[in-house]
Amino acid sequence: MNWFRTTLLMAALTALFMFIGGLIGGSAGALLALLVAGGMNLFAYWNSDKMLLRMHNAQPVDARSEPELHEMVSQLAQNAGIPMPRLYIVDEDQPNAFATGRNPENGAVAVTTGLLRLLSHQEVAGVVAHELGHIRNRDTLIMTITATIAGAISMLANFALFTSGSRDNPMGIIGSIAMMILAPVAAMLVQMAISRTREYAADRAGAEISGRPLWLASALEKLEMGSQRIDNHTAERNPASAHMFIINPLHGGAMDGLFTTHPNTANRIAALRAMAGAGAPGPWG
Repeated sequence: MNWFRTTLLMAALTALFMFIGGLIGGSAGALLALLVAGGMNLFAYWNSDKMLLRMHNAQPVDARSEPELHEMVSQLAQNAGIPMPRLYIVDEDQPNAFATGRNPENGAVAVTTGLLRLLSHQEVAGVVAHELGHIRNRDTLIMTITATIAGAISMLANFALFTSGSRDNPMGIIGSIAMMILAPVAAMLVQMAISRTREYAADRAGAEISGRPLWLASALEKLEMGSQRIDNHTAERNPASAHMFIINPLHGGAMDGLFTTHPNTANRIAALRAMAGAGAPGPWG
């Protein structure tokens, strides 16, 4: 169901791009905007993992420096059927975690020191399994594609104002201004809806990888409370990275509304408890 919804939302985003492109610049204008946006996001796709890890000052750890955590991640990666990701720790009091990497062969998982202090061993396993779910589902690729299309829509919308007096643009200056404002907002809403859908998918994948949905459900309860009490100053300065975290690191993001990158945490916990109620055994016995 999550993949169907993601596909539907991506189709809607593509249809919006094609409609605006045809309306404003014709096929040539739409293609040019797509190529420019694609080039920008292709660079981000190849370098976003390094940029994100550097932004949050994530420090690599291995089996020698963090043997217990490394063994846990190794076992969960084996359960997930993906290579062992690079492992990082972020010296940050707010309990949180994120995954990055353009594919499973280049995956990386980062957890904060606050998360390691707050959660039990089982809860940490639930969080790590969620992040491995993102890597296995190739969510970085999905979000790069949607960012490319959304960026192209924004470019076309700005282009509309410059062509408002042209015969090729039937909207006129008022219509062009409205398009310049509304089109990027519509693209952003669809992009956020895709991001929220991928969080639900990663929750489900993580529950299957660990075999214990309640581990993640319990972790999410603690992470939600911790993120509300403790600031993440780096994330606040760089809000564009907020969607990468398992819990929204920014304050004021608890509602499951249009302008949030994460689903409501209570809804996620309810879905995980429903999975646990189904009684499916997992690889961790």
